[in-house]
Amino acid sequence: MFVAKVTGSVVSTQKIEAIVGYKLLVIEPYVIDKETRDRLVTTARTLVALDMLGAGEGEFVLVSQGSSARLTPETKNMPIDALIVGLLDQVHIDQRPVYRRNSDSPA
Repeated sequence: MFVAKVTGSVVSTQKIEAIVGYKLLVIEPYVIDKETRDRLVTTARTLVALDMLGAGEGEFVLVSQGSSARLTPETKNMPIDALIVGLLDQVHIDQRPVYRRNSDSPA
Protein backbone atom coordinates (compact mmCIF):
# COMPACT_ATOMS: atom_id res chain seq x y z
CA MET A 1 0.00 0.00 0.00
CA PHE A 2 1.02 3.59 -0.48
CA VAL A 3 -0.13 7.14 0.19
CA ALA A 4 -1.37 9.19 -2.76
CA LYS A 5 -3.11 12.47 -3.48
CA VAL A 6 -6.18 12.60 -5.71
CA THR A 7 -5.37 15.08 -8.47
CA GLY A 8 -8.14 14.49 -10.98
CA SER A 9 -10.66 12.12 -12.49
CA VAL A 10 -11.10 10.03 -15.61
CA VAL A 11 -14.34 9.86 -17.58
CA SER A 12 -14.87 6.70 -19.59
CA THR A 13 -18.23 6.27 -21.28
CA GLN A 14 -17.31 2.82 -22.55
CA LYS A 15 -15.85 0.26 -20.16
CA ILE A 16 -16.38 -3.31 -19.13
CA GLU A 17 -19.51 -4.08 -17.13
CA ALA A 18 -17.60 -4.95 -13.93
CA ILE A 19 -16.48 -1.35 -13.40
CA VAL A 20 -19.55 0.51 -14.65
CA GLY A 21 -20.77 2.90 -11.97
CA TYR A 22 -17.44 3.31 -10.18
CA LYS A 23 -15.31 6.47 -10.18
CA LEU A 24 -11.86 6.38 -11.73
CA LEU A 25 -9.51 8.90 -10.12
CA VAL A 26 -6.09 10.18 -11.13
CA ILE A 27 -3.72 9.83 -8.18
CA GLU A 28 -0.11 10.85 -7.47
CA PRO A 29 1.89 8.69 -5.07
CA TYR A 30 3.59 10.62 -2.26
CA VAL A 31 6.58 9.75 -0.08
CA ILE A 32 8.23 11.22 2.99
CA ASP A 33 10.72 13.98 2.20
CA LYS A 34 14.11 12.20 2.33
CA GLU A 35 16.01 15.11 3.81
CA THR A 36 13.68 16.66 6.37
CA ARG A 37 11.24 13.77 7.04
CA ASP A 38 8.68 16.39 8.03
CA ARG A 39 6.36 16.42 5.02
CA LEU A 40 4.96 14.39 2.16
CA VAL A 41 6.33 15.07 -1.32
CA THR A 42 5.13 13.90 -4.72
CA THR A 43 6.91 11.20 -6.68
CA ALA A 44 5.79 12.99 -9.89
CA ARG A 45 4.10 9.80 -11.13
CA THR A 46 0.43 9.42 -11.94
CA LEU A 47 -1.87 6.42 -11.85
CA VAL A 48 -5.57 5.77 -12.25
CA ALA A 49 -7.29 4.07 -9.31
CA LEU A 50 -10.80 2.76 -8.82
CA ASP A 51 -12.62 4.56 -6.01
CA MET A 52 -15.35 2.90 -3.96
CA LEU A 53 -15.12 5.26 -0.97
CA GLY A 54 -16.04 8.64 -2.43
CA ALA A 55 -12.61 10.30 -2.38
CA GLY A 56 -12.40 13.83 -3.73
CA GLU A 57 -9.81 15.90 -5.54
CA GLY A 58 -7.08 17.16 -3.20
CA GLU A 59 -7.58 14.37 -0.63
CA PHE A 60 -4.83 12.04 0.50
CA VAL A 61 -5.77 8.37 0.21
CA LEU A 62 -4.39 4.93 0.93
CA VAL A 63 -3.98 2.82 -2.21
CA SER A 64 -3.57 -0.90 -2.74
CA GLN A 65 -1.95 -1.88 -6.02
CA GLY A 66 -1.47 -5.00 -8.10
CA SER A 67 -3.16 -8.29 -7.29
CA SER A 68 -3.87 -7.02 -3.76
CA ALA A 69 -6.34 -4.53 -5.24
CA ARG A 70 -8.46 -7.49 -6.34
CA LEU A 71 -8.54 -9.27 -2.98
CA THR A 72 -11.62 -7.56 -1.56
CA PRO A 73 -15.03 -9.20 -1.95
CA GLU A 74 -16.16 -6.19 -4.01
CA THR A 75 -13.23 -6.25 -6.44
CA LYS A 76 -12.42 -9.95 -6.87
CA ASN A 77 -13.79 -10.04 -10.42
CA MET A 78 -12.58 -6.62 -11.55
CA PRO A 79 -9.60 -6.07 -13.85
CA ILE A 80 -8.08 -3.30 -11.72
CA ASP A 81 -4.50 -2.52 -10.77
CA ALA A 82 -5.06 0.21 -8.16
CA LEU A 83 -7.83 0.62 -5.58
CA ILE A 84 -8.41 3.39 -3.07
CA VAL A 85 -8.84 1.51 0.21
CA GLY A 86 -8.76 4.39 2.71
CA LEU A 87 -9.25 8.14 3.14
CA LEU A 88 -6.44 9.52 5.28
CA ASP A 89 -7.08 11.69 8.33
CA GLN A 90 -3.49 11.94 9.59
CA VAL A 91 0.02 10.71 8.81
CA HIS A 92 2.71 10.66 11.52
CA ILE A 93 6.42 9.98 10.96
CA ASP A 94 8.81 9.67 13.90
CA GLN A 95 5.87 10.65 16.14
CA ARG A 96 5.45 13.96 14.27
CA PRO A 97 2.44 14.84 12.14
CA VAL A 98 3.29 15.30 8.47
CA TYR A 99 -0.31 15.46 7.26
CA ARG A 100 -3.66 16.37 8.81
CA ARG A 101 -6.83 16.14 6.72
CA ASN A 102 -8.60 19.35 7.75
CA SER A 103 -5.59 21.63 7.86
CA ASP A 104 -4.40 24.35 5.48
CA SER A 105 -0.82 23.18 5.91
CA PRO A 106 0.43 19.65 5.20
CA ALA A 107 1.17 18.91 8.89
